[in-house]
Amino acid sequence: MDRVFEFMGNHPMLVSSFIALLIAFVVTESQRGGRRISGNELSRLVNQHDARVIDIRNVQEFREGHITGSMNVPYSQVSEKAAELVKLGKPIIVVCALGQVASTAAKTLKLAGATDISFLGDGISGWRQQGLPLVR
Repeated sequence: MDRVFEFMGNHPMLVSSFIALLIAFVVTESQRGGRRISGNELSRLVNQHDARVIDIRNVQEFREGHITGSMNVPYSQVSEKAAELVKLGKPIIVVCALGQVASTAAKTLKLAGATDISFLGDGISGWRQQGLPLVR
């Protein structure tokens, strides 16, 4: 333990940079709109907890293939329909193409009052890579 304090004393810039990055990471993660889940966990939540899957891709992408039972709410309309989606009273899973935009949409839903919200971490592309089914 003495060596840790010695290192900290000898490298204050390195230690302060590490602490700043750690704080930035914690702040960024705390501002996410929900938890990141896998395709298998999405299936489990839908089957066991009757979770509602919200696909935020545009209508054309949705028609090309989507998860069974998902509801298409394009990203541009998420804030308008947030209150309506929260009223469903079910767990919500947000899906996008790659998993990046879904966390932002999940945050919008969380701010609207959703308590049980997740997003598909790798999006529809990850879903396809896992060989999971899509409907047209």
